[in-house]
Amino acid sequence: MSVGIVACAGSGSVTTGSRRPAVRRNGVSTSTSTATSTTTVAPTTTTAPAPQFASAVAPITGTVASRVSGSSWRAGCPVPLTSLRYLTLSYWGFDGAPHTGELIVNADAVEAVTGAFTRLFAAHFPIRRMQLVDDFGADDFRSIEADNTSAFNCRERSTGGGVWSQHAYGRAIDVNPIENPYVDGGTTSHPASRSYLNRTDVRPGMATTAGELVASFAAVGWGWGGRWSSPVDLQHFSATGR
Repeated sequence: MSVGIVACAGSGSVTTGSRRPAVRRNGVSTSTSTATSTTTVAPTTTTAPAPQFASAVAPITGTVASRVSGSSWRAGCPVPLTSLRYLTLSYWGFDGAPHTGELIVNADAVEAVTGAFTRLFAAHFPIRRMQLVDDFGADDFRSIEADNTSAFNCRERSTGGGVWSQHAYGRAIDVNPIENPYVDGGTTSHPASRSYLNRTDVRPGMATTAGELVASFAAVGWGWGGRWSSPVDLQHFSATGR
């Protein structure tokens, strides 16, 4: 008995069957075939690799120096440009997609900041946007209104008094400032943040005592302004805890 195999191009199936030898009757050659069976071959699929965290660090030169000079940095700031670094790193957006953000931090803060954001990326913690505060005229209020995560800005502490903020040293970061408002006297200056004064209703992007955002910065030794008594700065993380 001979066995025939018929492959249908592009069909993803293979047909098999058998043909009996020809039999001659009354001078006429005839043949018969047994029933055939069809086996469906599943198409080959490939899974795209999961996005990986990436970061890069560089001194403040060229275009970046031009962006910040006379804006977030100026003569008289407590650190020179040579002590700062331009950091790009991966983060997950509220759209569920990976993005690349930019921060300026002190050279001695690069390792800690990269470590915290590596952990946040692994946890798929969402961040609204991450741009230099210079894109908002180095205006902290405007940056917050855009829900922008930022780090270095040569400015005084929010409470004033002529004391430099930790942001002026490049050792502080404000994360998702709309979801994590600066609260003074039980209120906030940003209307979009008012619903987030209720911290029992936990939503994406929020900093909570037992949440991933606070844990990621605590793991690299940074403190959280959400633990302050008054004012309470829920967006604020810093190397000194202030």
